Amino acid sequence: MSSQPRALRPRRSCLAVPGSSPKMLEKAKGMAVDQVFLDLEDSVAPLAKPGARDNVVSALNEGGYGDKLRVVRVNDWTTEWTYRDVVTVVEGAGANLDAIMLPKVQTAQQVVSLDLLLTQIEKTMGFEVGRIGIEAQIENALGLVNVDAIAAASPRVEAIIFGPADFMASINMKSLVVGEQPPGYDVGDAYHYILMRILMAARAFDKQAIDGPYLQIKDIDGFRRVAGRSAALGFDGKWVLHPSQVDATNEIFSPRQDDYDHAELILDAYDYYTSAAGGARGAVMLGDEMIDEASRKMALVVSAKGRAAAMVRTKSFTPPVG
Repeated sequence: MSSQPRALRPRRSCLAVPGSSPKMLEKAKGMAVDQVFLDLEDSVAPLAKPGARDNVVSALNEGGYGDKLRVVRVNDWTTEWTYRDVVTVVEGAGANLDAIMLPKVQTAQQVVSLDLLLTQIEKTMGFEVGRIGIEAQIENALGLVNVDAIAAASPRVEAIIFGPADFMASINMKSLVVGEQPPGYDVGDAYHYILMRILMAARAFDKQAIDGPYLQIKDIDGFRRVAGRSAALGFDGKWVLHPSQVDATNEIFSPRQDDYDHAELILDAYDYYTSAAGGARGAVMLGDEMIDEASRKMALVVSAKGRAAAMVRTKSFTPPVG
């Protein structure tokens, strides 16, 4: 398997879909999200898990998800269901699957174990080895302590995800409202360290960072506030649990049009001015702004997010005459 970084695919909006609900699996096909993840874990009752596996395989093979990333969240390695989740889904629908989401990851070895199992199935079934990615969900204190090693554990890892509900329970946080500040925490953000720790691990190893769910699905203002927090830090996307959250998520995790246009202008201008035709200069003025190599790197981030969101630029760079 190649050790080169994997191409990062858009994950602004990641829709959770219970694998035990054929109706919701079908409805998800028409949702305007970047990713759907068909869930076999928390949203599926223990007695319904075997049937949910079959539902998920059927839904993936029937198709209809368009360009969406197709991900399946299996149960975590501390349960008796994990290996059968992976074997059933990947053997049954591996050709139509983009990634496996592994919840409650606590150590790098848990990622390595999933990688090895995926490799064996791919070889057995004649699939391309290494094509199926891994998303690692951080949901407790031990997982956060080990997040660097988890992000580096396999070239299959594409994203690191914050799982707020289980995490809050694991550290005894005094709150029952997932994603909101705990009572008594009146200064700052109780989640800032957790989010930044995940973000640093993700960026250090060229992975995406995804924020978890906001369970108050009727509170769109609250959702926007919480999503805006992680987007401002640099997260790539967030889970959505309800159609009402989709448009807000895609908007919040996409650049504003003016920012996207400006980023593309910086890239074009820098490319021109550093060329022989532009004088091979390293620092120049673009309007009233000085741009240099650091400006180019910042513009690349905004430009990549805009292109991933299929944005169309409305301004173009014109080299100076004479």
